[in-house]
Amino acid sequence: MKGDETLGNKGSKSYLVPVIVIVVMAFIGIWMFTNMGTPPSNLKYYEVVSYFQKNEVKEAKLDLGSGKLEMVLKSDENKKITYKVPSVNLFVTAVDDMVLEQMKADPDAEIVQLDYKPASDNSWLLQMIPSLLAIGFVIVLFIFMMKQSAGGAGKMGQFGKANLKNSMEKGRKTTFDEVAGAEEEKAELAEIVEFLKDPRKFNEIGARIPKGVLLIGPPGTGKTLLARAVAGEAGVPFFSISGSDFVEMYVGVGASRVRDLFEQAKKNAPAIIFIDEIDAVGRQRGAGLGGGHDEREQTLNQLLVEMDGFGANEGIIIIAATNRRDILDPALLRAGRFDRQVIVGYPDVKGREEILKVHSRNKPLGFDVDLSVIAKSTVGFTGADLENLMNEAALLAARKNHKAITLPDIEEATIKVIAGPEKKSRMINDKEKRLTAYHEAGHAVTTYHCPTQDPVHQISIIPRGMAGGYTMSLPEQDSSYVLKQHMEEELVTLLGGRVAEGLVLGDISTGASNDIERATDIARKMVTKYGFSPKLGPIVYGESDHEVFLGRDFNNSRNYSETVASEIDEEIRKIVDVAYERCHEILKQHMDQLHLVAQYLIRKEKVDGKVFLQLMKGEITMADIQAMDEEGTPSAAKLPAEGVSDAPLEINADKSSEYPEV
Repeated sequence: MKGDETLGNKGSKSYLVPVIVIVVMAFIGIWMFTNMGTPPSNLKYYEVVSYFQKNEVKEAKLDLGSGKLEMVLKSDENKKITYKVPSVNLFVTAVDDMVLEQMKADPDAEIVQLDYKPASDNSWLLQMIPSLLAIGFVIVLFIFMMKQSAGGAGKMGQFGKANLKNSMEKGRKTTFDEVAGAEEEKAELAEIVEFLKDPRKFNEIGARIPKGVLLIGPPGTGKTLLARAVAGEAGVPFFSISGSDFVEMYVGVGASRVRDLFEQAKKNAPAIIFIDEIDAVGRQRGAGLGGGHDEREQTLNQLLVEMDGFGANEGIIIIAATNRRDILDPALLRAGRFDRQVIVGYPDVKGREEILKVHSRNKPLGFDVDLSVIAKSTVGFTGADLENLMNEAALLAARKNHKAITLPDIEEATIKVIAGPEKKSRMINDKEKRLTAYHEAGHAVTTYHCPTQDPVHQISIIPRGMAGGYTMSLPEQDSSYVLKQHMEEELVTLLGGRVAEGLVLGDISTGASNDIERATDIARKMVTKYGFSPKLGPIVYGESDHEVFLGRDFNNSRNYSETVASEIDEEIRKIVDVAYERCHEILKQHMDQLHLVAQYLIRKEKVDGKVFLQLMKGEITMADIQAMDEEGTPSAAKLPAEGVSDAPLEINADKSSEYPEV
């Protein structure tokens, strides 16, 4: 609370100065306006002189400094005329001569009462006040804008200061116990912790602790959590900053913040500097469009100097995280800067179980929940995904007023994380429902008859996310490699929905657009990346480390000829055509199974893995499915009477992606 009050006071003080300046300027303007007097009249000089020559002026007052003349005529004593005399000396001489002549001509006549006001010494200052006000306003406005750009800092010098977050000041402490599923990664970082606790042990034997550790891995795998755990275990200050915090609109600010970052770390040594998403500032130099130079490169140069510019005894260790190692500058990765690179990958089944235990500590679980089973069914989930999974399961349980999280809650949360929330309120007519059912049944039946594919976990024709339905297959175990046969049969399962539509309905829809896109991508990788094409051989075509930066993409061209490009397209088409023919044969041969699954989906909308196996083995017959009509299922969902086409349909991948996908 005190910290918040301090921040509030600082914020109020920063706004107080501009307010005071504006108020003072307003008072000065009002004072000048009130002292301007009556605006000067439109009289000519000869007209004013003629008034004095004809003795029509009753009284007059002349300011010898500013030349301001105020006079009252005898004809209208209630009206005061103001005039700016162009030359005070000439005017005074002329008027004095006229008055003397009038006094000589008629001593008894009423002569004008002329009063002279001596010139004041500060008249020049009054003339400069408008200019000074304008200059002052510009200066105040510039200072105010600089403060806003620098994040409301109290001084302009704060603009080049690094926006650091010190976890020690906030009282947060993370330990390795909170990091699960990364035992090898924790072992790599254990030496860092030991060095920060007892650096003398390493210095005496002549060992040098790595100056920098680069954590590389996909998003959500726990890179930031690992870095925070290192600081928590070592008990040292942990300064965290994002790579994008160095980049600003003003030249030189990024380099200044890098210098300030290391200065603050040295004052608090031993300490850890953590730079998240370092690829925002550490991109390879010279990758700009046309080879131009930008401000980011100055920041990177300063970072390179600072990383290799402090000794081994200062106790400063840099930990950075990125998921794009391929775009980092080679100078940043060399020995002496990031000496150690730790790969933080997807957790295996054991790691996922440990992560689930961590995220279920404060959540009551039902008796039917087995975390080891959940770990086996969540292949490819990161630590962040598993945390989100348990949180979604807890929300579902609370929504249903459960006292504990049950297995159905976790299964529903798993599907929600993968495919999105159900859209039960969407109105679907019988024709679309039938099309979706046969489309998903085509995916499921082909998956069952392809031995390398993962078993079907659930089929649904209820819309989820952007899809009108889904067929979910979950792997039974982790796999580090993918075989050629697996990829070929994956193409068969992807085309199952498209082929089923053509066989049963006699027409095809846009629902397979995403399936075709994924199938084409797999076939292209088989030819250009994995060397699975006998004709083209084990050769990589195209850049293996694709750079997502405009300048580098612009300057690079493909490394194969137009003839080879044509052969690549032919091989891709051949692979897809073979998969299409096999898919057609499977569904034509097992048409009875296709009808069974589709009709069950039309009535129940969902099929789980166990029921699907019963349908495939004939344990559930068409008579059993048609008996469900007695429960009120619409009669339009009965077995179709259309004939089966013998010829496979041609693939047309030119459908617009704006149409709904199945």
